[in-house]
This record gives sequence, C-alpha cells and structure tokens, in this order.
Amino acid sequence: MEWLHGTRVTWLGHSTVLVQTAKGTNILIDPFIEQNPKYPKGFELPEKIHYCLLTHGHGDHMADTVAIAGKHGATVVAIYELAAYVGSKGVSQTIGMNLGGTVLLEDVAATMVEAKHSAGVQDESGTHYVGVAAGFVLSVAGGPVLYHAGDTAVFGDMKLIADLYHPQLAMLPIGGHFTMGPREAAHAASLLSPKAILPLHYGTFPPLKGTPQELEKLVGTGVPVVQIQPGERI
Repeated sequence: MEWLHGTRVTWLGHSTVLVQTAKGTNILIDPFIEQNPKYPKGFELPEKIHYCLLTHGHGDHMADTVAIAGKHGATVVAIYELAAYVGSKGVSQTIGMNLGGTVLLEDVAATMVEAKHSAGVQDESGTHYVGVAAGFVLSVAGGPVLYHAGDTAVFGDMKLIADLYHPQLAMLPIGGHFTMGPREAAHAASLLSPKAILPLHYGTFPPLKGTPQELEKLVGTGVPVVQIQPGERI
C-alpha cells in the first residue's frame, strides 16, 4: 500500500489501533488492553505514545486510558465531556473537542466526526454522561487520510465524510449486535469509497459474529478488505 507513505497501522484486537506516522508520531486509538481477549500476547507498545484518542466512553474502548497516559506520557484526545472525565481520573494532559472540530497533533490533523452509538461511561459510582460517540479522521501530513469509525451504525452522512475528507483507509466495525455488521459495513464502504477497509470490533466476544470474509464477499473486488491478525500491521 504505497499510498500509506510510511505510515504504519497496527491492529491490536477489537477496536484498538496504533497509528505511527513516518515522522514518528505515535497515536493509540481506543485502548482496550488488559481485559481484551484479542490483544496480542507479548505485544510491546512504543515507549512514547504521543496521543491517545477515544471514540466514546464504553469500557471496551477506553478501559486502559489512565494507565496508558501515565506509563507512556500520552495526551488524551476525546469529546469534551469524556476528556473532562478522564482528567478527573488522573490523566494530566487532555484535549477536549467536539463533532466537526479539528486539532493538530504534531503532523496529524485529527477531525472528530459523527458516529451513531451510545456513549455513557460506567464506574464504581454508576453510569455517567460523557458526551456522544464519535469517529476520527486522521489526515497525516505527506501521508494518508485514515478514518476510524469507532462504534457506529451505518448512516447516510458517511457520504459527507467522503466528500470532505476523502479517507483512504476506512477502519469499520463489522461484528454486529452492538455495531453495524458486514452488510451495513459494505454499504458504509460504498458511501466512503476508500482504497481499503480494515475491519474492527469482531470476534472479541460471542455476540460479535460478523467476519472479514463476509464483508469481502459483499464489497466484491472493488475495495480490498485487509485481513490481518491482532499485532500485525499495514
């Protein structure tokens, strides 16, 4: 995939993705590590994680945020209310933003886009409002445009994401039950027109039954479906 221009994307199981730009910026999206049955055993994160991006407040997307921020010195980027929440839990460096906004993270312009999903966070005190679910478009200077959809249903305004940002790699949930499944993800791909799809959020738990093979059949030969194991990268 020459169009990645040196950017590396490593899938770490479920929706956890490590993005490393050619210039050396390390971005970890949705850190779910200790309790993630699909996290690759023995995988070592880079010593420095510059930014940790959260799509929403569910535990299987942010459970290890505080630990990652503390150990790897990461600045946490999330919707405003969620950034405030993790700040209250001990994260010292946060960037709160909101839908439609863009923040510059070294050589990456990170735009927060819409997602259709619930988003409350649960802790020992109960369930808390921490903003709404979101996705991220990462526009790498001199490199690719990456779209991490977070947890979402398919929605028509994915066409706006395509028109505005032209994502080349679409990282889409395909498991079903809690997010869209292969059928819906294939339609999402038709709206987004990416160069490739990296499937996320499948096979981690029994209800997440969608597979990359199903998605590949549905999208046909037009868009390659990247089929890698957790710990492997493109």
